[in-house]
Amino acid sequence: MTPERLHEITSRYAGLRVAVVGDFRLDRYLEIDPARVETSIETGRTVHNVVRVRSQAGAAGTIMNNLSALGVGTLYAIGFCGEDGEGFELRRALAALSGVRLDFFEQSAARRTFTYCKPLVVEPGKPPCELDRLDSKNWTQTPAELQGRIAESLRELAPTIDALILMDQVDVPETGVVTREVCAAAHAAWLATPGLVILADSRRSLRDFPPLGFKMNAAELAALGETQPPLALEQVMQHAAALARRNGQPVFVTLAERGIVGATGEGVAEHVAALPVRGPIDIVGAGDAVTANLLTALAAGATTREAMSLAMIAASIVIHQLGTTGTASASQLLAVVEDNRSSRTQLCRAMSGNKLGDWDL
Repeated sequence: MTPERLHEITSRYAGLRVAVVGDFRLDRYLEIDPARVETSIETGRTVHNVVRVRSQAGAAGTIMNNLSALGVGTLYAIGFCGEDGEGFELRRALAALSGVRLDFFEQSAARRTFTYCKPLVVEPGKPPCELDRLDSKNWTQTPAELQGRIAESLRELAPTIDALILMDQVDVPETGVVTREVCAAAHAAWLATPGLVILADSRRSLRDFPPLGFKMNAAELAALGETQPPLALEQVMQHAAALARRNGQPVFVTLAERGIVGATGEGVAEHVAALPVRGPIDIVGAGDAVTANLLTALAAGATTREAMSLAMIAASIVIHQLGTTGTASASQLLAVVEDNRSSRTQLCRAMSGNKLGDWDL
């Protein structure tokens, strides 16, 4: 990937229209100052004083954060939140993102806002330390009327957009946004809209999803194929290629420090290595950054290998952002590519007496 080619791809992002259909979550960080610890007079228990509260959109919202950071022109959030304070904060966080439209984002008194409350001990000179989390989730089936409105929103938007992400983040099937009805609507939209790029991702399994573009990790691929993990790289490539041929759509499998495998709908699989780690890391949000970059690059005309290369650069940027669910902008991607080219140029000159030869820079 050259800086010129990266610029060519990312320069198209402002003209893209992308919809994210999925479980939008509020990530609420409670920053604790350990120097202000107290003991409760009433109970005698330890009191941790929160000195700062910050909130951002998580889960499907993390993908939205990344798409906005990349400069995608128009972003549609299709999902729901509750009629509660967390819902207010989530909508505010989404509305603050450049390009985001909430025309199709529902509020429902029948749902709680999906929330991760993350106590975080913050000490000068040390990485933030996350304590036990406090979660708010929905454990009952999503009301049929709400499912219907989300499916209808997807059908209405599909002819007008370039790309679509399905992001399933709930623990119990049918309790979130990406239900069977919504999956069926996404598949119908793909069949009816030539050129529409779709990627589906699920923390549980993509087993019951219709044939769409898939993004998963190696453990999820093994579970999908009922194969015992861990899988060797060649096995991952074989399984991904077979699944992509069956779906007639791309399949991407993340492999942590081993990088990523991608297979085209024709069943041609490739591997792209991960970038080296440069210090302490926090892997939260890396997978969502990969998903956002894969989809956006493909929608902008990148090849499968180019999309994976950009996704690996984005993941490297995000994992080095500690104590938050990070993002990677187009300018940050470009900086990494330019730095890598400069490093390769210096190495090549050292090895060839200042003659670049046939190195791919």
